Amino acid sequence: MSYTHAITIPLAWDEAVRRTREALAGQGFGILSEIDVRATFAAKLGAGAAEELGDYVILGACNPALASRALSAEPDMGALLPCNVVVRRGKDASGTTVQAIDPQTMVALSDSPAVREVANDADTRLRAALHTLSGADTSGN
Repeated sequence: MSYTHAITIPLAWDEAVRRTREALAGQGFGILSEIDVRATFAAKLGAGAAEELGDYVILGACNPALASRALSAEPDMGALLPCNVVVRRGKDASGTTVQAIDPQTMVALSDSPAVREVANDADTRLRAALHTLSGADTSGN
């Protein structure tokens, strides 16, 4: 079972991060956390490790209505929230990769029909956000 949905888009790093945030917002997701993995590697492992990794950020995306439904059905689901969305670009990459967690991983860990419904809804929304990005105008307009 794959645990992410991924696309690679021909956008520069800053533009890809900005558009990813916009695409997620368009599907009702806010960003609760942001982990700049490159900066963390630079601080903890040195500039060489950061350079080797390239640009890499983890966005903790949350749709409050979906999170509420999931936590009401099964409070332990909080350990799997928020939905992580990775935006990364290797040092020699020609595009930027955007990966979203596949919410079906929650279903694999729970027998709850309510969790299945939430995962299906979240999956539809995250895929729609990625679809929006894959069709984004990359000309800079």
